[in-house]
Amino acid sequence: MRILITNDDGISAPGLAVLEQIAQAVAGPEGEVWTVAPAFEQSGVGHCISYTRPFMLSQLSERRFAAEGSPADCVLAGLHVVMKDALPDLVLSGVNRGNNSAENALYSGTLGGAMEAALQGIPAMALSQYFGPQNANIENPFEAAAHHGAELIRAILEAQPSEAADYRLFYNINFPPVPAASVKGRRISQQGFRRGSHFSAEEQTSPNGRRYLWIRGGNQHVETAPGTDASQNLDGYISVTPMRADLTAHDALDALKGIE
Repeated sequence: MRILITNDDGISAPGLAVLEQIAQAVAGPEGEVWTVAPAFEQSGVGHCISYTRPFMLSQLSERRFAAEGSPADCVLAGLHVVMKDALPDLVLSGVNRGNNSAENALYSGTLGGAMEAALQGIPAMALSQYFGPQNANIENPFEAAAHHGAELIRAILEAQPSEAADYRLFYNINFPPVPAASVKGRRISQQGFRRGSHFSAEEQTSPNGRRYLWIRGGNQHVETAPGTDASQNLDGYISVTPMRADLTAHDALDALKGIE
C-alpha cells in the first residue's frame, strides 16, 4: 500500500512522527509512506488553498517534503506533483495536537487535508488526539493514537462501503484524552456541538498603543449530546465520524420548496 501523510501542525510536529509510525504499520513492509506536510504550523486554516499565490515545495529526504502552504495545498502537491506517476491508495492527516470533535471539525486544517483527498477521489482519514488531565503530561500524550491507530485504520478500510457518490467519504477520528490502556473501545459517532463553548476574539493593546486581537478557543471539555463525538471521547472512547464535503442541509430542502 502507498500512503500519503500530512498534518496542520507542521513538518516537525510530534504528532506527525506518530502518524508516520502508524502509516508504516498500515502500509506494511512492502508499502511506501510519503510525507508532504506544511513547513510551518497551519492550525485552524480549514480547507484553505493557496489559490492566489504560489508556494515553495522543498524535498527534505527520500519521500519527505515540506510545503509552504496549507494541508489541502500539501495534498494537492502530493497528488499532482510528488506522487503524480503513482497515486497513493490512502491519505492520512494528523495526528493533530488536540481534538477535532464537534464544531472544531469546521476549522480544522487536519480535516481540510483529508477533505481535499476525498474531493480528489482518494480514501482519506483525519486523526486527532484529545488532550486532558489524564494524558496531557504523560511521557507520550499521543499514546492512545499511537497504540490504537493502525488497527483502527485497517478496520475502517475493511468495513467502508463501496460508493459511487461524487462527494466521497472521509473519516474524522478522535482519540480520547486518556492513556492507551484506558481507551474503552471505538464508537461510530455523529458530529456533536458544544453548547455555550465557542471561539471568540479578545482585544489587547500593545506597548506602543496599537490594537491587536487574539482568537481564543472555548472549553474543550463541554459535553456534547449523548452518542456524539466529543461526548464519546470524554467517556474514553475513540470516535469515528464518516463525513462528506457536501454542505447541503438535506433536511431543509422540502421545507423551502414553497419559495420556488
